[in-house]
Amino acid sequence: MNDSSAFFIHMTWFIDAHEDLAWNIVTFQRDYTRSAFETRRLEAATSIPSFNEDTMLGWPEYNQANVRLVFGTLFASPARAGAQEPANAPFYHNLLEANHLYWNQLGIYHQLCENHPQAFRLVLSRQQLQAHLQEWEQPGGEQKAQPVGLVPLMEGAEGILSCDELSRWWEAGLRIIGLAWSGNRFTGGTHAPGPLTAEGKDLLAAMAEIGFILDLAHMDRQAAFQALEYYPGTIITSHANASRLVENYKGNRLLDDDLIHAMLERDVVIGVVPYNNFLKFGWKESGGRAQISLRMVAEQADYICQLVGDAEHVGIGTDFDGGFGLQSTPIELNSIADLPKLLPYLVEMGYTVEQCDRFASGNFLRVLESALP
Repeated sequence: MNDSSAFFIHMTWFIDAHEDLAWNIVTFQRDYTRSAFETRRLEAATSIPSFNEDTMLGWPEYNQANVRLVFGTLFASPARAGAQEPANAPFYHNLLEANHLYWNQLGIYHQLCENHPQAFRLVLSRQQLQAHLQEWEQPGGEQKAQPVGLVPLMEGAEGILSCDELSRWWEAGLRIIGLAWSGNRFTGGTHAPGPLTAEGKDLLAAMAEIGFILDLAHMDRQAAFQALEYYPGTIITSHANASRLVENYKGNRLLDDDLIHAMLERDVVIGVVPYNNFLKFGWKESGGRAQISLRMVAEQADYICQLVGDAEHVGIGTDFDGGFGLQSTPIELNSIADLPKLLPYLVEMGYTVEQCDRFASGNFLRVLESALP
């Protein structure tokens, strides 16, 4: 890598479109103002790494990687017979429990930002977005630790009791809603194929009236095609890879080419995921982590770019700490601080400085600038 490439990679900044921060704060009491390495040290003698592996996230590492914005999720899972859940993990048996858990996690983001304004702040409007980025860009701004902006994203809409409640969620700061994690009363989802339900279509109509961004991640392909047709508002796919590049993949979590084409026709930005299970089927048995490189993530980004013929529809959604950690990420990564190591692979593939900037942040920034109030 030449000196000019090193310079622009240092200056490039990132938006991460998917991180399960609140889930980890509830489940493991993780303190994300700490360094990821301090958290690992504190958790080493506990059972936490066996459930979620070693954390990838911490405020110092966000700053080292120049990660200025994160879509922080609200997430709780339905109770599943035989599932091994950590003791404090948020899971629900009914809609009222789901509603309570999701509201609690949105409150956690507010509390995190109120208690640690030097490290985190909510970014809920275009005005706040502009002010937040200007602070990072002030002379000397990158030489001191800056707060990370958080945009709340609901992963799985079971937390919403009815369409009438949507306005309360909006007023409280929710800006992005993904209908699915697994299948639910709104839509088919991961491991649970199926279309949008009538209730799902009603929810989309109500979301559009208010102005929510729709996240297609985890929706079954049939439901995703329907949502692309029905939803008139802004749509993203926060974290998903192309199935074509994952040999022997079977399932409905990754994206087939026809669905990617349909997404790109609707100007959807897709966040590629540096998660080994989404990069190589059976990676643990065929060489382990050492065989998985960030180049494979760059290849995912390039594949999507080649399908559409531009570099304006791909970003990154790491899903870090979302049920996996260090042990299930490409070999070049030790924490999110190493995210810039992805960019030289794009340079080798012929992408320009400007295109790398779009991938790192510019494409999701375009979404926020157009969709935030």
